[in-house]
Amino acid sequence: MRVLVVNHLTLDGVLQGPGNPQEDTRDGFAHGGWALAGNDPAMGAAIGARMGDGFAWLFGRRSYEGMLSHWNSVGGPFKDGLNGTPKYVVSSHPDAELPWPNSTLLTGDVPSQVATLRARPGGNLVIMGSGALIRSLLPHELIDEMLLMIHPIVLGSGRRLFGPDDDVHRLRLVDSAATDSGVLLATYRPD
Repeated sequence: MRVLVVNHLTLDGVLQGPGNPQEDTRDGFAHGGWALAGNDPAMGAAIGARMGDGFAWLFGRRSYEGMLSHWNSVGGPFKDGLNGTPKYVVSSHPDAELPWPNSTLLTGDVPSQVATLRARPGGNLVIMGSGALIRSLLPHELIDEMLLMIHPIVLGSGRRLFGPDDDVHRLRLVDSAATDSGVLLATYRPD
């Protein structure tokens, strides 16, 4: 399996709360839902093309809980598909509850466990959100590709994908396109 990151970012690198105002209000974050204005068919097509068929999810616990909360409030075939998709959830809490069907808890040596998953045949292991998880996998060379949807907005505050204490990681741009709403769809691979 390939490990694929698919994330919305602001121009200043904020990853927090793209989907709705209540999604992630940690640290008093009040700009939730900032990515909604940029959603358009081109973005959905790009995400679908990168994720492909036969994928599994890899989430940090907070991102898992946010996705579960959102998709439990929405019905339809997409939700049904998500219920059937394998979900691997990283948590430092060994007793974390995982109520979503087909969910498996990963604790302890997460890079080693992700390396084992990555060695399996199959499609993509897709990470959405989960900034801390992404930062923990990059030094172990466990990220194969990142589709970053960079929105034309600067928030000034909020949790960022990368911070001042992160190591240097060189990436190579392999594809890019802009949507009609001005979102840059940039696909990177480790250099």
